[in-house]
Amino acid sequence: MRRLLLLAALLLCALLGTAQPASAHTELVSSSPKDGATPAKAPTHLTLTFDEAVDIADVRVLTVDGDRLPVSRTTHRNVVRVALGSPADGSFTLVWSVVDEEDGHASSGRIAFSVAAKTAPAGSAESSAPADSAKAPAPSPSVRKGLVAARWAGYLALALFVGGLAFVALLWPGGAYEPRARALLGFAWTVGLLATVATVGLQGAYTSLGGLRDALHPATYVDVLGTRPGIVLAARGLMWVLAAVVLAALLQGATRSPGWRVGGLAVTFGLLRTTGMTGHNSEGSEPTWGAVADFLHLLGAALWIGGLAMLALAVLPRRRPGELAEVVPGYARLAALSVAGIVGAGLVLAWQVVGSYDALLHTSYGHLLLVKTAVLGGVLVAAYASRQWVRTRLDLAVLLRGDAATVRSFGYSVAAETGLVLVVLAVTSLLVTADPGR
Repeated sequence: MRRLLLLAALLLCALLGTAQPASAHTELVSSSPKDGATPAKAPTHLTLTFDEAVDIADVRVLTVDGDRLPVSRTTHRNVVRVALGSPADGSFTLVWSVVDEEDGHASSGRIAFSVAAKTAPAGSAESSAPADSAKAPAPSPSVRKGLVAARWAGYLALALFVGGLAFVALLWPGGAYEPRARALLGFAWTVGLLATVATVGLQGAYTSLGGLRDALHPATYVDVLGTRPGIVLAARGLMWVLAAVVLAALLQGATRSPGWRVGGLAVTFGLLRTTGMTGHNSEGSEPTWGAVADFLHLLGAALWIGGLAMLALAVLPRRRPGELAEVVPGYARLAALSVAGIVGAGLVLAWQVVGSYDALLHTSYGHLLLVKTAVLGGVLVAAYASRQWVRTRLDLAVLLRGDAATVRSFGYSVAAETGLVLVVLAVTSLLVTADPGR
């Protein structure tokens, strides 16, 4: 464990010291007319230039009355044209928002200008600055919190389902007939499907700068499903539907069937990949490496967390000597391999998204990443205590036929590890909606 942590620290220093800063979310570079301008005559259109290519379906421009203006594409993929009306007072106040094609993050702002011929003479009582002094619009805090909660539930369901399937298939085939294990997998599947559906509505309300009620409107779902993040969420929902078939076959005891294993691997790959496609892994100079690292990071976390929950909630309460002797050492080896994958892939993701010491120490994303790392350190301490118990006390527990007093200390360390893992998942959900390090 000490060697692993030392290697992780050395790799983190090397990666952060040599990497270039990652790019952030889609932002507005310039507009014509500019914010605060006073053109001689009323313009017929507004041109918006962004720092990266955008899809016109992801760009919204509204008047202060809430009317949506038509947006059209130009010859440049990062430039769009907005058709303007003719306001009676000659002043324009518009609200724009754009959704990042990769992770669905919303950026927004306000542009105000007025026609020079219609403004009051300088020094008169009616003279005023054309730019609106109000703050730029931002997503509703309640919608943002709801989106974080839905993503937390989605991460938890993914870990419990994928890790639980792997635990039963690789370490404990008899668990397919254990009511606790079956209930845990059924719970994970239900939460995963519901969280995905809720995320679609909340994503729509988030990107349109609406409220929680907007997350329930059918039109919101239609708008989101026409975007790249929406298509990814729809694919994830389809994966959860297909996962029901895999789960049903598992409950019938088909864990040793080659067909079931192939189906389980396909569904696992689909769930992990569609979950990673809406993260920050592409926000850097090497998006392919980011995608691979994100997949391995999610896989390692799922095997660790899902197996941990299955061990704590289904295996330990039975206290059967034969199962303890067979399952616990096997999970200890699997968990060690998973932790190594999490640490290695996490270092690559930190290099990909944060990119520098300055961003790590002076951005909100870097602060959240440090919090996650600190909590993960606590999880590793609890995991180390569990591993020591396996090495020194497992034989005694088996000899005493699963005596409750002998197993209790192991159960405590597993419970502490599980509780801290839930905190790690919560911080991960916040990281997904936070601006990446720059």
